[in-house]
Amino acid sequence: QVQLVESGGGLVQAGGSLRLSCAASGRTLSYYAVAWFRQAPGKEREFAAAIYWRGNDTDYADSVKGRFTISRDNAENTVYLQMNALKPDDTAVYYCAADRYPISRSFDGYWGQGTQVTVSS
Repeated sequence: QVQLVESGGGLVQAGGSLRLSCAASGRTLSYYAVAWFRQAPGKEREFAAAIYWRGNDTDYADSVKGRFTISRDNAENTVYLQMNALKPDDTAVYYCAADRYPISRSFDGYWGQGTQVTVSS
């Protein structure tokens, strides 16, 4: 079992930055691919970014590429999402997910409870 806890969300003005954390317990997160998804009010959950256990390869949705950076700290058993140049459209609940063998951008393993990010215009 892997328990995931997100933190770092909050209210920020457009153009600002936030860093989200996804802290894991129960298993070593370095053996898992970890992704960030987000769900805005009235919309379906969507993929934002992922980091894989093989060489730390990363993947980003077009909507966040160049603004968001995903990274992992194996010593802290934590994955981060640095979000810069935030836009009101980035407002959503952000979830992290961990999966040993995700299929493309589909993660069916463990999920956190989410952290709210609100970007004001």
